[in-house]
Amino acid sequence: MTGPQPDPTVIGTVSAPPFARLPDPATLFAGRAARLRARATGSEIAPFLDFIAGLAEAQHAIQDGLPEPEMPDAAARARARDAAMPPLDRAWLVPNKVLDITLERLLGAARAIAQPPDAAAALARVREGDVAARAALLRDVLAAVPTADTLAEHVFAAAAVQVHLVRMASRLDAVRLVPVGDGVCPSCGGPPVASLIVGWMGAHGARFCACALCATLWNHVRVKCVLCGSTEGIAYQEIEGGSGTVKAETCDACRAYVKIFHQHKDPAMDPVADDIASLGLDLMLRDGPYRRGGHNPFLLGY
Repeated sequence: MTGPQPDPTVIGTVSAPPFARLPDPATLFAGRAARLRARATGSEIAPFLDFIAGLAEAQHAIQDGLPEPEMPDAAARARARDAAMPPLDRAWLVPNKVLDITLERLLGAARAIAQPPDAAAALARVREGDVAARAALLRDVLAAVPTADTLAEHVFAAAAVQVHLVRMASRLDAVRLVPVGDGVCPSCGGPPVASLIVGWMGAHGARFCACALCATLWNHVRVKCVLCGSTEGIAYQEIEGGSGTVKAETCDACRAYVKIFHQHKDPAMDPVADDIASLGLDLMLRDGPYRRGGHNPFLLGY
C-alpha cells in the first residue's frame, strides 16, 4: 500500500456542476448487479460479490408492480428546505405499507439467490419473523445503526430499504434540494458510502458523495473530509500497483477515511459495488490509525 499522497487530479475543468443528482430506480440496481458480476471475475471474494449481485438483481426485479410510495406533500418539502433538512424523513418510515410489501417481495426473491448457509439461515429468520421483528430490523437499517446480533438479517432488510428509498428519492426535485450538513444526504439524511470523481458533461472532475441508502449523489468540495468537513490533514492511500481508480481519503481531524472512486476513468464504477469489491483496501487500513467512515449495509463489521 502506498503512503498518504496529495490528490493529483486536475480540477480546473469543473464548470458549474449540479448540487444533486437523483437515482434512477429503473437502471440503478441492474447496473450495480452487472458491475458486481464483472468485479467478481478473478476476485478472491467472488462468492460474496456474486451473492450481492444476486441481491441487486432481486432489487431490480421486485420493483415491477410495486405500489407508489407515499411522498411528503409540497408543504412538508418546503418546510424541510427552509430548515435545511432532508425532505424524506427516515424516522417516520416505519410502519409503512409499501415498505412492508417491498420487504416481503425482496425476501421471496432472495430465496432463489445462491448464498452461503449463514445467509440462507438469516433469510429464513427474517421470513419467519413477526411484524415487530421486521419493523425493528427496518428501523435499524433506516437509522444506519445495526444491532450486533442481527447483522446477517440486516443485509436483506437493507436491500428492501434501498429499493424503497431509491424510489422515493427519484420522485424528488433535485433543484429543490439544499445542503444539510457534512456527511448527510440532502434527500434522506442518510450517510455516504463513498464519493466519486465524475466525468459527466458540465461536471467533469467534480466530486459527488453517494448516499448508502437512497443513492442520491450530492456535490462535495474536493480535498475536504466527507464526514467532518475538515480541509486539514487530508491525504490519499491506495494499494500499491492498483489501477489508481480506488483510494481512501483519510482525515487527520476525525481520524476516519471514506473511499473515493475515480469514475471519470472507469464510468462503470458503482459506489456500493466498488466499495465491496475493494475490501482489500479496508483490510490494509484496518490496523492503522483511521477508522472506516463510509457506510455500506453489505459490509457491516469491516
